[in-house]
Amino acid sequence: MAGRGKAIGSGPLKKATSRSTKAGLQFPVGRIARFLKAGKYADRVGAGAPVYLAAVLEYLAAEVLELAGNAARDNKKTRIVPRHIQLAVRNDEELSKLLGSVTIANGGVMPNIHSLLLPKKAGASKSGPSGDED
Repeated sequence: MAGRGKAIGSGPLKKATSRSTKAGLQFPVGRIARFLKAGKYADRVGAGAPVYLAAVLEYLAAEVLELAGNAARDNKKTRIVPRHIQLAVRNDEELSKLLGSVTIANGGVMPNIHSLLLPKKAGASKSGPSGDED
């Protein structure tokens, strides 16, 4: 029966490489695959689906973290808190559309003052052509 299976002691065993490492991702491909199978979204799950989903989730997380880090830096803070995530998401047009119905706990509200409540500019009312000056 030569050529069938591995012979005992046929050399050093290769170290197992995770699917996340093969795809160059930080998010766990195996765990996402397990969740997809357990969630009964479909009868079968393809081999590439959890890799693709992990890549998309990792990209979204990196995007939100980058913008939240910028918001924290703008507020002269070194730690990202939910308020910074809220400011980052709501100030970005695409993320705001994607997460429009999402409530971020302890995120606060967006600062907004209605234009009618702002003080009037002194020079703005006199400038411009108007028929009153005759």
